[in-house]
Amino acid sequence: QVHVVESGGGSVQAGGSLTLSCFASGSTFATYVMGWFRQAPGKEREGVAVIDNDRDGTTHYQPFVEGRFAISRDNEKNRVHLRMNSLRPEDSAMYFCAADPDPQWRAHDYLTGYADYATWGQGTQVTVSS
Repeated sequence: QVHVVESGGGSVQAGGSLTLSCFASGSTFATYVMGWFRQAPGKEREGVAVIDNDRDGTTHYQPFVEGRFAISRDNEKNRVHLRMNSLRPEDSAMYFCAADPDPQWRAHDYLTGYADYATWGQGTQVTVSS
């Protein structure tokens, strides 16, 4: 079973930046589709970004983070990062790193919620103050 652990959350003022990191266990990390989703109190879970397991590490973003957030992966270290710039108060949420070690769907399907990940971490809190 793949285990996922996030780190890097915190509090920041609007306009600031944070980088979230995630470690996923397993010897075949390069084949995992990896992503981040978030959930704020009283709101639905929403996908944020996905990075594919293809050679180019193709990325997909929700429109509300496009141009501000960047997802990347380091297959040598089993890590995924989410760089978040120009943070807004509405970005405040619990952020979860998620993995599908045996993806059966297109990477974009994980972003929209059409496909679900096999596992995710406990989450890390991001709070953006105005």
